[in-house]
Amino acid sequence: MKGQFFSLAARLDQDLASSETLLCNVSAERSDFIRFNKALVRQAGSVSQCYLTLRLLSNRRQASATLALAASDDDLAHAREALASLRTTLRELPEDPWLLINENPQSGDAERRGKLAPSAQVVEEAIGTAHGRDLVGFYAGGTIYRGFANSLGQRNWHEIDTFNFDWSFYRQGDQAVKTGYAGFDWDAAALAGKMAQAGERLELLALPRRTIEPGEYRAYLAPAALNDIVGLLGWGGFSARARQTKQSPLLRMQEGATLSPRITFTENIAEGIAPAFQGEGFMKPPRVVLIDRGELGEPLVSPRSAKEYGLATNGAGGGEAADSLDVAAGTLGEEEVLSALDTGLYISNLWYLNFSDRAAGRITGMTRFATFWVERGRIVAPVTPMRFDESIYRLLGDALVGLTRERELVPDPSTYGERQTSSARLPGALVSRLRFTL
Repeated sequence: MKGQFFSLAARLDQDLASSETLLCNVSAERSDFIRFNKALVRQAGSVSQCYLTLRLLSNRRQASATLALAASDDDLAHAREALASLRTTLRELPEDPWLLINENPQSGDAERRGKLAPSAQVVEEAIGTAHGRDLVGFYAGGTIYRGFANSLGQRNWHEIDTFNFDWSFYRQGDQAVKTGYAGFDWDAAALAGKMAQAGERLELLALPRRTIEPGEYRAYLAPAALNDIVGLLGWGGFSARARQTKQSPLLRMQEGATLSPRITFTENIAEGIAPAFQGEGFMKPPRVVLIDRGELGEPLVSPRSAKEYGLATNGAGGGEAADSLDVAAGTLGEEEVLSALDTGLYISNLWYLNFSDRAAGRITGMTRFATFWVERGRIVAPVTPMRFDESIYRLLGDALVGLTRERELVPDPSTYGERQTSSARLPGALVSRLRFTL
């Protein structure tokens, strides 16, 4: 696939006028998909697809088009037709004042091989370790490809094997235990361990439910729940554009406020799923420290923001959100979580998150799936859904008691159109107080 893409890009380069620059981006995958319901396979299949995006630049104008490639002789003809259409479109477009591309070619090639299980093995082990429980979930695994080429001679390739099994054990009504297993090397023992833990939580949902009155409670946020909170902060929290326009949810940190010194966020491209290059050809550094021991670090700067605000780009995409977020681990052992929590709430998942006061860093949301009441280090009852409203400066500030040593890889599970490459690696978080409003 790499050779075909680079060959196609080279052929298109030959068709350009001297005033034209062409950027080519390819996004492809070869993936297996399995959908489970009631511990049975409801849908299974494989997808092999490849999409080429052409961006033609001339006289500070740009236009783009995307087409599917079929690895046939017709690809070049279709790409040339698209290129001719883009030339016609360019004549009608105004100049783009914030257009910026990498004019200093930086080529690179990265391939990361994993140990993926065949679909039949995934089915056998998933259903076998479910032990008759109502398993509902979706598995996606295979090779993801990203490529970049421009008429200035730059060539970049990214190829990675990865999988994500996003699943739940369903009990009845609105009761379920949701979890997931993702990574680069399939491990049957790791899956079995997660299944066993989820099974134990499922049995606890049979206990009489408890309704907790509004107020402040000690709480443990599992990695998936913390990911929901951190993901909300990614809506502009690390963006250079949001900082320049004072629309960041971390605005108070720009003015000197801090979080707990335990908090360090890093854009860790070196160990994530996403490629180390982006659509304009700029390379991403292996690591960008976004929050350094509670203090605001570097922003993610897209080429357009760099041009508009006179900054140096660090290869961020147009949305200036983290693609490979890494939250530093703490010292709390996973086996110590319940005893350290003592009495309070064990929160597995959150949903319906939004800002209640964006400028002040206030967020709101609800508990979801398996949330339990814990007394003296022992789970005693599932808890009815609750809504929280909390300041990030307290939640990840003076209320943060500790973070777990163990961390979990949480990829973006979206498969609309194609599998995504964004991910986060996070610990769980123990907080001394979390404010619930109903």
